[in-house]
Amino acid sequence: MNLSFIHRSVSNETGSRCIAGVLNNERLEFLGDSILGAACATLLYQKYPEKNEGDLAKIKSVVVCEDVLSVVARLLQIDTMLLLGKGEDLSGGREKKAILADTLEALIGAMYLDSGYTTAFDFISRYFAPEIDRITEKDYHRDYKSLVQEICQHNYGAYPQYRLIKRSGPDHERVYWIEVSVGGAVYGPGTGRNKKSAEQEAARMAYHAMQQ
Repeated sequence: MNLSFIHRSVSNETGSRCIAGVLNNERLEFLGDSILGAACATLLYQKYPEKNEGDLAKIKSVVVCEDVLSVVARLLQIDTMLLLGKGEDLSGGREKKAILADTLEALIGAMYLDSGYTTAFDFISRYFAPEIDRITEKDYHRDYKSLVQEICQHNYGAYPQYRLIKRSGPDHERVYWIEVSVGGAVYGPGTGRNKKSAEQEAARMAYHAMQQ
């Protein structure tokens, strides 16, 4: 994607200056993505010494996703500083999550080149540490089926087994009840409006029970 910053100076929170010219930002996006990933990994490593590699990796994948990046970009009012083609602007380019996320990554890359890793890390810490807290507190987008599968394969060399217990309600309000078997123990049942959500709920119950 060919993105550009408005040709002007952008002050960061420490008072340093990042000059963003009119150019293709894909190389800066690549660099910024790597810096962001390293900084978030460091924050998670420091904040959660009790979590294993798998948990940290899953939280990190949510923290650096397009949804979160676009939220931070809007907080920084990056949407008002984009230089877009007329067609892109008229089609709502300033509100597109992908553009906002890519531009924030490019800004982080430019900040790193201009002022070094410490400045970039401080910036990321200020704006992403609250997102890390929000995500971990609310179990935001956690894929419990994947977590339970990893535990099951690691500990028992097998896959978890999901079983439909019953279905209730009319077609338009159907509720599924599903339990999961992990290493001989049965957890659940989890309920949901479809099998996928019921399995996810059963996996959530199994995961938390196994962490106790």
